[in-house]
Amino acid sequence: MARHIYSCPLRWSDMDAFGHVNNVVFLRYLEEARIDFMFRLAPGDGSPSFAGGSVVARHEIDYVRPLVHRHAPVTVESWVTKIGAASLTIAYEIKDPEQVYVRASTIVVPYDLAEERPRRITAEEKRFLQEYMDQEPAAA
Repeated sequence: MARHIYSCPLRWSDMDAFGHVNNVVFLRYLEEARIDFMFRLAPGDGSPSFAGGSVVARHEIDYVRPLVHRHAPVTVESWVTKIGAASLTIAYEIKDPEQVYVRASTIVVPYDLAEERPRRITAEEKRFLQEYMDQEPAAA
């Protein structure tokens, strides 16, 4: 299946006192990749999918190795591992071709901002997400 690839720049301010990317900053990298992935459906056709909002219900992160600041971006690879009636799980690897820095997953819940409550995944959203469905992590 397809994977979403996001090239994420490292910023000087991402480093901590130990000279590597701070653990909390990795959440921002995941967010940038997730937003880039989920909002690819809406702009082309004017589709309202995912434009109404979504909320994060859970994050899981495994820190595999430190990432030090450099000028080259890091790759965030994303794919879908589960699609439920009203939630989905996105898996990620933050990596370079030769090594993985982080493996993570996020449970995302589509959200109706006007009604201020979670909503179900639409048929259009489900078709889009199924293109990225995969259970296996990428080869390290």
